[in-house]
Amino acid sequence: MTSYSMTQTLKVSAANGVDYAYRTVGSGAPLVLLQHFRGNLDNWDPALVDELAQGRRVIAFDNTGVGASTGRTPNTVPAMADDAIEFLDALGLDRVDLLGFSLGSFVAQEIALHRPDLVNRVVLASAAPRGAAGMHGWHPHVIGAVGGREPSPTGYLSVFFPSTPTGLAAGQAAADRIFGARTEGHDEPTSWQTRQAQYDAVTQWGIPDHAKLQRLQGITQPVFVANGDSDPMILPRYSHLLAGLLPDAQIKIYPDAAHGFLFQHHKEFAADVEAFLAA
Repeated sequence: MTSYSMTQTLKVSAANGVDYAYRTVGSGAPLVLLQHFRGNLDNWDPALVDELAQGRRVIAFDNTGVGASTGRTPNTVPAMADDAIEFLDALGLDRVDLLGFSLGSFVAQEIALHRPDLVNRVVLASAAPRGAAGMHGWHPHVIGAVGGREPSPTGYLSVFFPSTPTGLAAGQAAADRIFGARTEGHDEPTSWQTRQAQYDAVTQWGIPDHAKLQRLQGITQPVFVANGDSDPMILPRYSHLLAGLLPDAQIKIYPDAAHGFLFQHHKEFAADVEAFLAA
């Protein structure tokens, strides 16, 4: 099997007029990855993707306006979900599993609500439900670390990995894999327009609205909710809230880990995901 770090970027034209950039590795039932705030195809940990692709086809893509995909990034999560569905339709996929990370986990929830017959099972990593109190924008030190005009490697590491010796070592190892494994065929960097639109979407998602929490009753598929125990970006309590509101959910909190727990614990997380998807 070709490693994700060696997989070439492909393009597919959708009915909405957008040309989507994507990469695919492995074979079998499709698992679609939905990326975090400001992330593109290059920001997935190749070690994690390769582990996930051992028994299935893993598909990562740039949503509308992100990276090498054309169009303009929308500023609401529901619009991002509809664009993602356009991509899946363009690939001719009738049934998929979803793995949404951070902002991608918001999009995954909306896809499951908008097109329930498309979705088999859902993995929500570093996730929060729409309308949860306290999610109306991120803490100033978090958005300061990851939201500047020029991306900051130090800021990224401070949010995605804990400041413990184990966390710092894991963060450096993950950064080496993510930013050093691919030597050619890099994705286009995400634009400032994408950053602004995605943060608008995050902020709108977090407007306190207790009634919005009831929408989760519409997600009847099995869901695996996961997070790190010291995530400063989306606190673990939101994972517990989310899992408690979903009709069919299980939850796992990974120790000594932050927002990027799935990269830090990539082998364990991939094994947990595979067990969940195969259940």
